[in-house]
Amino acid sequence: MSTEKTIIGYFAFTRDGNVARDGPACIIAGSYKAMKEFLAKSRPLQAAKYKILKTTYGEIRTGMKMGAAYAFDAQSYQRFLPLAHADGINLPDADFQPKHPGDVKLMTVSRRLGW
Repeated sequence: MSTEKTIIGYFAFTRDGNVARDGPACIIAGSYKAMKEFLAKSRPLQAAKYKILKTTYGEIRTGMKMGAAYAFDAQSYQRFLPLAHADGINLPDADFQPKHPGDVKLMTVSRRLGW
């Protein structure tokens, strides 16, 4: 399988085009369950309105080339990082230890058209 089609994680959006975000960054969760839990915590009244779909490395890379930012959880970043490194993109390792128990720490990444 080409790295373009490698599943990195899941994103969520509503019918009217709202994407689950952390600030300006689209959230990428490592599992369907992790995304459901994130939505239930952060958007309890709207969580049921979100559709959750898989996203690939190629889709994320294309989005970043267009200026989008992504906020990865630990599991999705672990999948994304080696593929980005193989593409010559120098990204740091990340510390995903939350400051408070029960919190989820995200790593936000954005790249401009230089890819």
